[in-house]
Amino acid sequence: MKAVIIPAAGASPVFGEFREPSAIEGKVIVNVHASALSQLSKMRSSGAHYSSEGVFPSVPGVDGTGITQDGRRVYFALPETPFGALAEQSLVEEKLCIPLPDNLDDITAAAMANPGMSAWAALVERAKFVRGETVLINGATGSAGSMAVQVAKYLGAGRILVSGRNAEKLEALRKLGADEVIPFTIDADHPDGADTFQQALKPHFGSGIDVVLDYLWGGSARAIIAAIARYSAEAHRVRFVQIGSASGENSIDLPSAALRSSAIELMGSGLKSVPMNKLMEGIAHIFEGAAQGAFQIALATLPLEKIAEAWQAPGEPRMVVTIP
Repeated sequence: MKAVIIPAAGASPVFGEFREPSAIEGKVIVNVHASALSQLSKMRSSGAHYSSEGVFPSVPGVDGTGITQDGRRVYFALPETPFGALAEQSLVEEKLCIPLPDNLDDITAAAMANPGMSAWAALVERAKFVRGETVLINGATGSAGSMAVQVAKYLGAGRILVSGRNAEKLEALRKLGADEVIPFTIDADHPDGADTFQQALKPHFGSGIDVVLDYLWGGSARAIIAAIARYSAEAHRVRFVQIGSASGENSIDLPSAALRSSAIELMGSGLKSVPMNKLMEGIAHIFEGAAQGAFQIALATLPLEKIAEAWQAPGEPRMVVTIP
């Protein structure tokens, strides 16, 4: 079958022929129609992600949409190694397939599933979000962040604040439900950037932010944690949920005083921190909302044979690889 192949750890993907999967008990073959290129897919395929199985050669792709051999139109996740989603066929556990609404197309479903799930899981499963609470989304300018704004609004957030490095993109999020925009610049050329960001956060934490969804980590996350410690009301519970490290920094220093002087709760959200059945439930909720017109996502498509170009595409619009 036609497929994208990762020949070895860290190698670039190539388009070629790969052996077809065979159906086994508890698993189904899906004829794939679309698969989004997420950072998770790229990291798992390189062997760099904590959930990677390190099997090579293999087909990358952690999820997609398609049709089972008995004719069901489904979204599927975490295919059986080495039969990833970027191929004409994939092998998937039956329990990791969910039906697609009739009025939601394959490409849009593939694009929304992962970023929508990450926001849903972080808010519902990890933060235990309550309708009416205030949410700050750090790193909201990408596909995942813009979906997080929409999910927070869909779940009934009282106020939604967005922060990030691109002021123009942040302003555009007002149309999706953002109430406040907080741009920042934290780099070597702006040594006071973190302090400026903290000051911008002061009135918002003073009036009460309940949940922080962090897609960046690094200096901006450090500044937010410091702002929580300095400006949040006494014993006000703030759930800080770490989702991604788009800043490129995997570690930050964490002053112990920040924990002692606030009611902050630090947690992460992702594979293994949330049960897989709950992640799939979250995706089903995203699809239900999308079918009702509650969510939108900017996307682009390229066919399977143009994987080299697709692999290098920017994260926004969300790249979806199509399989004829």
